[in-house]
Amino acid sequence: MLYGNNWRSLLEAILIPLAALIFSLVLFGGFCAIAGANPFEVYGSIYKAAFGSWYSFQNTLIRAAPLMLSSLCTALPARLGLVIIGNEGALVVGGLGAVATGLALSSAPPTIIQIGMALGGMLCGGLWIGAVGALRHYRAVNETISSLLLNYIAIALLNQLVEGPMRDPTSLNKPSSYPIPDIAMLGKIPGSSIVHYGLIYGIIACAIAYFLIQRTTFGFAARTAGGNVRAAKIAGLPVGKLTMAICFLGGSCAGLAGMVEVAAVHGRANESLNAGYGYGGILVAFIARHNPLAASLVSILLGGILASGGILQRSHNLPDATVLVFQGLVFLVILFSDSLYGKFSIFKQPAPSTTIPAVSDGVAG
Repeated sequence: MLYGNNWRSLLEAILIPLAALIFSLVLFGGFCAIAGANPFEVYGSIYKAAFGSWYSFQNTLIRAAPLMLSSLCTALPARLGLVIIGNEGALVVGGLGAVATGLALSSAPPTIIQIGMALGGMLCGGLWIGAVGALRHYRAVNETISSLLLNYIAIALLNQLVEGPMRDPTSLNKPSSYPIPDIAMLGKIPGSSIVHYGLIYGIIACAIAYFLIQRTTFGFAARTAGGNVRAAKIAGLPVGKLTMAICFLGGSCAGLAGMVEVAAVHGRANESLNAGYGYGGILVAFIARHNPLAASLVSILLGGILASGGILQRSHNLPDATVLVFQGLVFLVILFSDSLYGKFSIFKQPAPSTTIPAVSDGVAG
Protein backbone atom coordinates (compact mmCIF):
# COMPACT_ATOMS: atom_id res chain seq x y z
CA MET A 1 0.00 0.00 0.00
CA LEU A 2 2.84 2.39 0.78
CA TYR A 3 4.43 1.72 -2.61
CA GLY A 4 1.12 2.40 -4.36
CA ASN A 5 0.72 5.64 -2.46
CA ASN A 6 4.22 6.81 -3.43
CA TRP A 7 3.55 5.87 -7.04
CA ARG A 8 0.36 7.93 -7.14
CA SER A 9 2.05 10.90 -5.49
CA LEU A 10 4.93 10.76 -7.95
CA LEU A 11 2.54 10.60 -10.89
CA GLU A 12 0.65 13.61 -9.55
CA ALA A 13 3.89 15.54 -9.03
CA ILE A 14 4.85 14.90 -12.66
CA LEU A 15 1.55 15.28 -14.52
CA ILE A 16 0.26 18.48 -12.90
CA PRO A 17 3.42 20.56 -13.61
CA LEU A 18 3.56 19.05 -17.12
CA ALA A 19 -0.05 20.04 -17.77
CA ALA A 20 0.70 23.51 -16.41
CA LEU A 21 3.63 23.90 -18.83
CA ILE A 22 1.49 22.78 -21.77
CA PHE A 23 -1.24 25.23 -20.82
CA SER A 24 1.38 27.96 -20.50
CA LEU A 25 2.54 27.18 -24.04
CA VAL A 26 -1.04 27.58 -25.28
CA LEU A 27 -1.36 30.95 -23.57
CA PHE A 28 2.01 32.04 -24.90
CA GLY A 29 0.95 30.98 -28.38
CA GLY A 30 -2.09 33.24 -28.07
CA PHE A 31 0.17 36.12 -27.03
CA CYS A 32 2.41 35.53 -30.06
CA ALA A 33 -0.61 35.39 -32.38
CA ILE A 34 -1.85 38.72 -31.06
CA ALA A 35 1.64 40.14 -31.64
CA GLY A 36 1.44 39.01 -35.29
CA ALA A 37 3.65 35.90 -35.17
CA ASN A 38 2.77 32.31 -36.03
CA PRO A 39 2.74 30.42 -32.70
CA PHE A 40 3.96 27.15 -34.22
CA GLU A 41 6.85 28.89 -35.95
CA VAL A 42 7.71 30.56 -32.64
CA TYR A 43 7.72 27.16 -30.90
CA GLY A 44 10.00 25.83 -33.63
CA SER A 45 12.39 28.76 -33.20
CA ILE A 46 12.53 28.24 -29.43
CA TYR A 47 13.40 24.57 -29.93
CA LYS A 48 15.99 25.45 -32.56
CA ALA A 49 17.66 28.05 -30.33
CA ALA A 50 17.60 25.79 -27.26
CA PHE A 51 18.23 22.26 -28.53
CA GLY A 52 18.48 22.39 -32.32
CA SER A 53 22.26 21.88 -32.48
CA TRP A 54 25.18 20.99 -30.23
CA TYR A 55 26.21 24.62 -30.03
CA SER A 56 22.64 25.68 -29.15
CA PHE A 57 22.46 23.04 -26.45
CA GLN A 58 25.75 24.25 -25.00
CA ASN A 59 24.34 27.77 -24.93
CA THR A 60 21.37 26.40 -23.00
CA LEU A 61 23.62 24.64 -20.49
CA ILE A 62 25.53 27.87 -19.82
CA ARG A 63 22.28 29.51 -18.73
CA ALA A 64 21.16 26.42 -16.80
CA ALA A 65 24.17 26.51 -14.43
CA PRO A 66 23.25 29.70 -12.47
CA LEU A 67 19.57 28.71 -12.57
CA MET A 68 20.33 25.41 -10.80
CA LEU A 69 22.27 27.13 -8.04
CA SER A 70 19.91 30.07 -7.55
CA SER A 71 16.84 27.78 -7.47
CA LEU A 72 18.15 26.19 -4.28
CA CYS A 73 17.83 29.57 -2.56
CA THR A 74 14.06 29.09 -2.78
CA ALA A 75 13.85 25.28 -2.77
CA LEU A 76 15.78 24.64 0.46
CA PRO A 77 13.97 27.17 2.72
CA ALA A 78 10.66 25.99 1.25
CA ARG A 79 11.18 22.66 3.06
CA LEU A 80 10.98 24.67 6.28
CA GLY A 81 7.80 26.40 5.11
CA LEU A 82 9.56 29.63 4.11
CA VAL A 83 8.86 31.44 0.83
CA ILE A 84 12.09 33.24 -0.01
CA ILE A 85 12.49 35.17 -3.26
CA GLY A 86 15.74 37.00 -2.55
CA ASN A 87 17.70 34.86 -5.02
CA GLU A 88 18.75 37.76 -7.21
CA GLY A 89 20.12 39.74 -4.29
CA ALA A 90 22.08 36.77 -2.95
CA LEU A 91 23.52 36.12 -6.42
CA VAL A 92 24.61 39.75 -6.79
CA VAL A 93 26.30 40.00 -3.39
CA GLY A 94 27.85 36.58 -4.00
CA GLY A 95 29.38 37.91 -7.19
CA LEU A 96 30.69 40.97 -5.36
CA GLY A 97 32.17 38.79 -2.63
CA ALA A 98 33.80 36.55 -5.21
CA VAL A 99 35.39 39.51 -7.02
CA ALA A 100 36.66 41.03 -3.77
CA THR A 101 38.20 37.69 -2.76
CA GLY A 102 39.71 37.11 -6.19
CA LEU A 103 41.37 40.52 -6.19
CA ALA A 104 42.67 40.01 -2.65
CA LEU A 105 44.20 36.64 -3.61
CA SER A 106 45.46 37.73 -7.04
CA SER A 107 49.01 36.60 -6.31
CA ALA A 108 48.00 33.13 -5.06
CA PRO A 109 47.94 29.93 -7.20
CA PRO A 110 44.89 29.54 -9.49
CA THR A 111 43.29 26.77 -7.45
CA ILE A 112 43.55 28.80 -4.25
CA ILE A 113 42.00 31.83 -5.95
CA GLN A 114 39.07 29.82 -7.30
CA ILE A 115 38.42 28.11 -3.96
CA GLY A 116 38.66 31.45 -2.18
CA MET A 117 36.25 33.06 -4.66
CA ALA A 118 33.77 30.20 -4.23
CA LEU A 119 33.93 30.47 -0.44
CA GLY A 120 33.69 34.27 -0.58
CA GLY A 121 30.63 34.14 -2.81
CA MET A 122 28.95 31.46 -0.71
CA LEU A 123 29.66 33.31 2.54
CA CYS A 124 28.24 36.61 1.25
CA GLY A 125 25.15 34.98 -0.26
CA GLY A 126 24.61 32.84 2.84
CA LEU A 127 24.81 35.78 5.23
CA TRP A 128 22.49 37.79 2.97
CA ILE A 129 19.68 35.22 3.11
CA GLY A 130 20.64 34.21 6.64
CA ALA A 131 19.63 37.72 7.67
CA VAL A 132 16.19 37.01 6.20
CA GLY A 133 15.90 33.89 8.34
CA ALA A 134 16.97 35.82 11.43
CA LEU A 135 14.37 38.53 10.80
CA ARG A 136 11.71 35.87 10.32
CA HIS A 137 12.49 33.88 13.45
CA TYR A 138 13.46 36.57 15.93
CA ARG A 139 11.35 39.52 14.78
CA ALA A 140 8.49 37.78 12.90
CA VAL A 141 9.24 39.77 9.72
CA ASN A 142 7.66 38.18 6.66
CA GLU A 143 10.47 36.44 4.79
CA THR A 144 8.93 36.96 1.35
CA ILE A 145 8.74 40.73 1.72
CA SER A 146 12.14 41.11 3.39
CA SER A 147 13.94 38.94 0.83
CA LEU A 148 12.28 40.82 -2.03
CA LEU A 149 13.36 44.18 -0.63
CA LEU A 150 16.90 42.90 -0.10
CA ASN A 151 17.09 42.31 -3.86
CA TYR A 152 16.85 46.05 -4.46
CA ILE A 153 19.38 46.78 -1.74
CA ALA A 154 21.84 44.32 -3.29
CA ILE A 155 21.45 45.87 -6.74
CA ALA A 156 21.95 49.36 -5.29
CA LEU A 157 25.04 48.11 -3.45
CA LEU A 158 26.40 46.65 -6.69
CA ASN A 159 25.93 49.94 -8.53
CA GLN A 160 27.49 51.92 -5.69
CA LEU A 161 30.61 49.74 -5.50
CA VAL A 162 31.30 49.36 -9.22
CA GLU A 163 30.82 53.09 -9.74
CA GLY A 164 32.83 53.98 -6.64
CA PRO A 165 35.46 52.12 -4.57
CA MET A 166 35.78 49.05 -6.82
CA ARG A 167 35.60 50.83 -10.18
CA ASP A 168 38.23 50.15 -12.79
CA PRO A 169 39.13 53.54 -14.38
CA THR A 170 39.46 51.87 -17.78
CA SER A 171 35.79 50.76 -17.77
CA LEU A 172 34.24 53.73 -19.52
CA ASN A 173 30.97 52.63 -21.18
CA LYS A 174 29.95 50.16 -18.48
CA PRO A 175 31.25 50.87 -14.96
CA SER A 176 32.89 47.68 -13.69
CA SER A 177 35.17 46.46 -10.96
CA TYR A 178 38.79 45.61 -11.55
CA PRO A 179 39.03 42.28 -13.42
CA ILE A 180 39.97 39.12 -11.56
CA PRO A 181 43.22 37.44 -12.72
CA ASP A 182 42.90 35.44 -15.95
CA ILE A 183 44.26 32.38 -14.17
CA ALA A 184 41.24 32.50 -11.82
CA MET A 185 38.69 32.08 -14.61
CA LEU A 186 36.79 28.78 -14.70
CA GLY A 187 37.82 26.55 -17.59
CA LYS A 188 35.68 24.76 -20.14
CA ILE A 189 34.43 21.22 -19.64
CA PRO A 190 36.36 18.77 -21.85
CA GLY A 191 34.42 17.97 -25.02
CA SER A 192 32.62 21.32 -25.13
CA SER A 193 33.57 24.63 -26.62
CA ILE A 194 31.73 27.05 -24.33
CA VAL A 195 30.26 25.10 -21.37
CA HIS A 196 32.20 25.90 -18.21
CA TYR A 197 32.62 24.05 -14.93
CA GLY A 198 29.84 26.10 -13.35
CA LEU A 199 27.46 23.47 -14.74
CA ILE A 200 29.26 20.80 -12.70
CA TYR A 201 28.96 23.02 -9.62
CA GLY A 202 25.22 23.28 -10.19
CA ILE A 203 24.66 19.55 -10.66
CA ILE A 204 26.75 18.67 -7.60
CA ALA A 205 24.98 21.29 -5.47
CA CYS A 206 21.55 19.94 -6.46
CA ALA A 207 22.62 16.37 -5.66
CA ILE A 208 24.05 17.37 -2.27
CA ALA A 209 20.92 19.41 -1.45
CA TYR A 210 18.68 16.45 -2.27
CA PHE A 211 20.74 14.12 -0.09
CA LEU A 212 20.78 16.66 2.74
CA ILE A 213 17.02 17.13 2.74
CA GLN A 214 15.92 13.55 2.06
CA ARG A 215 18.59 11.38 3.65
CA THR A 216 19.86 13.13 6.79
CA THR A 217 18.48 13.89 10.23
CA PHE A 218 18.96 17.60 9.52
CA GLY A 219 16.68 17.31 6.50
CA PHE A 220 14.13 15.31 8.46
CA ALA A 221 14.13 17.94 11.21
CA ALA A 222 13.68 20.72 8.62
CA ARG A 223 10.78 18.93 6.96
CA THR A 224 9.19 18.26 10.33
CA ALA A 225 9.43 21.92 11.31
CA GLY A 226 8.08 22.90 7.91
CA GLY A 227 5.06 20.67 8.43
CA ASN A 228 4.19 21.97 11.89
CA VAL A 229 6.40 24.45 13.71
CA ARG A 230 4.50 24.12 16.97
CA ALA A 231 4.81 20.35 16.99
CA ALA A 232 8.51 20.66 16.16
CA LYS A 233 9.05 22.95 19.15
CA ILE A 234 7.16 20.56 21.42
CA ALA A 235 9.37 17.75 20.16
CA GLY A 236 12.40 19.80 21.17
CA LEU A 237 13.69 20.66 17.68
CA PRO A 238 15.81 23.85 17.50
CA VAL A 239 13.58 25.68 15.02
CA GLY A 240 15.61 28.91 15.23
CA LYS A 241 18.89 27.18 14.40
CA LEU A 242 17.21 25.21 11.62
CA THR A 243 15.82 28.41 10.11
CA MET A 244 19.17 30.16 10.19
CA ALA A 245 21.06 27.15 8.85
CA ILE A 246 18.77 26.36 5.94
CA CYS A 247 18.50 30.03 4.92
CA PHE A 248 22.29 30.29 5.01
CA LEU A 249 22.63 27.17 2.84
CA GLY A 250 20.09 28.44 0.32
CA GLY A 251 21.75 31.82 0.13
CA SER A 252 25.20 30.29 -0.21
CA CYS A 253 24.04 28.37 -3.30
CA ALA A 254 22.82 31.60 -4.91
CA GLY A 255 26.08 33.27 -3.88
CA LEU A 256 27.97 30.48 -5.63
CA ALA A 257 25.91 31.24 -8.75
CA GLY A 258 27.22 34.80 -8.56
CA MET A 259 30.78 33.48 -8.31
CA VAL A 260 30.18 31.30 -11.38
CA GLU A 261 28.93 34.28 -13.39
CA VAL A 262 32.00 36.28 -12.42
CA ALA A 263 34.62 33.55 -12.82
CA ALA A 264 33.21 31.94 -15.97
CA VAL A 265 31.44 34.68 -17.91
CA HIS A 266 32.14 38.32 -17.01
CA GLY A 267 35.52 38.23 -15.29
CA ARG A 268 34.52 41.23 -13.16
CA ALA A 269 31.51 42.69 -11.35
CA ASN A 270 29.19 45.04 -13.21
CA GLU A 271 25.50 45.50 -13.94
CA SER A 272 25.53 42.26 -15.99
CA LEU A 273 25.43 40.36 -12.69
CA ASN A 274 21.84 41.54 -12.42
CA ALA A 275 20.75 39.40 -15.37
CA GLY A 276 17.60 37.87 -13.87
CA TYR A 277 18.98 34.42 -13.10
CA GLY A 278 17.91 34.80 -9.48
CA TYR A 279 14.32 35.51 -10.48
CA GLY A 280 14.47 32.62 -12.94
CA GLY A 281 15.63 30.38 -10.11
CA ILE A 282 12.39 31.12 -8.23
CA LEU A 283 10.41 29.83 -11.20
CA VAL A 284 12.61 26.74 -11.45
CA ALA A 285 12.07 25.93 -7.77
CA PHE A 286 8.29 26.17 -8.04
CA ILE A 287 8.07 24.11 -11.24
CA ALA A 288 10.30 21.46 -9.64
CA ARG A 289 8.11 21.42 -6.51
CA HIS A 290 11.21 22.36 -4.50
CA ASN A 291 12.91 19.08 -5.39
CA PRO A 292 16.64 19.79 -5.98
CA LEU A 293 17.08 16.92 -8.45
CA ALA A 294 14.07 18.01 -10.49
CA ALA A 295 15.38 21.59 -10.36
CA SER A 296 18.49 20.54 -12.30
CA LEU A 297 16.30 19.27 -15.17
CA VAL A 298 13.89 22.21 -15.10
CA SER A 299 16.88 24.58 -15.21
CA ILE A 300 17.92 23.12 -18.56
CA LEU A 301 14.40 23.66 -19.91
CA LEU A 302 14.23 27.25 -18.70
CA GLY A 303 17.80 27.88 -19.84
CA GLY A 304 16.72 26.90 -23.34
CA ILE A 305 13.84 29.35 -23.20
CA LEU A 306 16.18 32.15 -22.10
CA ALA A 307 18.57 31.29 -24.92
CA SER A 308 15.82 31.83 -27.51
CA GLY A 309 15.25 35.54 -26.88
CA GLY A 310 17.54 36.68 -29.68
CA ILE A 311 16.12 34.42 -32.38
CA LEU A 312 12.55 35.48 -31.55
CA GLN A 313 13.57 39.08 -32.12
CA ARG A 314 15.41 38.39 -35.37
CA SER A 315 13.06 35.87 -36.96
CA HIS A 316 9.62 36.98 -35.76
CA ASN A 317 10.04 40.68 -34.93
CA LEU A 318 9.09 39.99 -31.34
CA PRO A 319 10.70 41.96 -28.49
CA ASP A 320 13.70 40.34 -26.85
CA ALA A 321 11.72 40.45 -23.58
CA THR A 322 9.12 38.06 -25.03
CA VAL A 323 10.76 35.21 -23.13
CA LEU A 324 10.06 37.14 -19.91
CA VAL A 325 6.38 37.14 -20.82
CA PHE A 326 6.59 33.38 -21.24
CA GLN A 327 8.28 33.06 -17.85
CA GLY A 328 5.56 35.15 -16.24
CA LEU A 329 2.80 33.04 -17.77
CA VAL A 330 4.48 29.84 -16.60
CA PHE A 331 4.87 31.22 -13.09
CA LEU A 332 1.21 32.25 -12.83
CA VAL A 333 -0.05 28.91 -14.14
CA ILE A 334 2.30 26.96 -11.85
CA LEU A 335 1.05 28.93 -8.84
CA PHE A 336 -2.54 28.17 -9.84
CA SER A 337 -1.74 24.48 -10.38
CA ASP A 338 -0.71 24.21 -6.71
CA SER A 339 -4.40 24.37 -5.83
CA LEU A 340 -5.07 21.22 -7.90
CA TYR A 341 -2.99 18.84 -5.79
CA GLY A 342 -5.20 16.34 -3.97
CA LYS A 343 -8.26 17.27 -6.06
CA PHE A 344 -8.23 14.31 -8.48
CA SER A 345 -9.45 10.94 -7.22
CA ILE A 346 -7.12 9.06 -9.59
CA PHE A 347 -4.14 10.26 -7.54
CA LYS A 348 -5.70 9.42 -4.18
CA GLN A 349 -4.86 6.29 -2.23
CA PRO A 350 -7.88 3.95 -2.12
CA ALA A 351 -9.40 3.64 1.33
CA PRO A 352 -8.51 0.38 3.10
CA SER A 353 -11.16 -2.29 3.41
CA THR A 354 -13.14 -2.17 6.66
CA THR A 355 -15.03 -5.45 6.33
CA ILE A 356 -16.04 -6.85 9.74
CA PRO A 357 -15.81 -10.65 10.03
CA ALA A 358 -19.10 -12.42 10.62
CA VAL A 359 -19.83 -13.67 14.13
CA SER A 360 -21.40 -17.12 14.50
CA ASP A 361 -24.69 -17.38 16.39
CA GLY A 362 -23.92 -20.91 17.55
CA VAL A 363 -22.79 -21.79 21.08
CA ALA A 364 -19.49 -23.50 21.44
CA GLY A 365 -19.73 -26.86 22.99
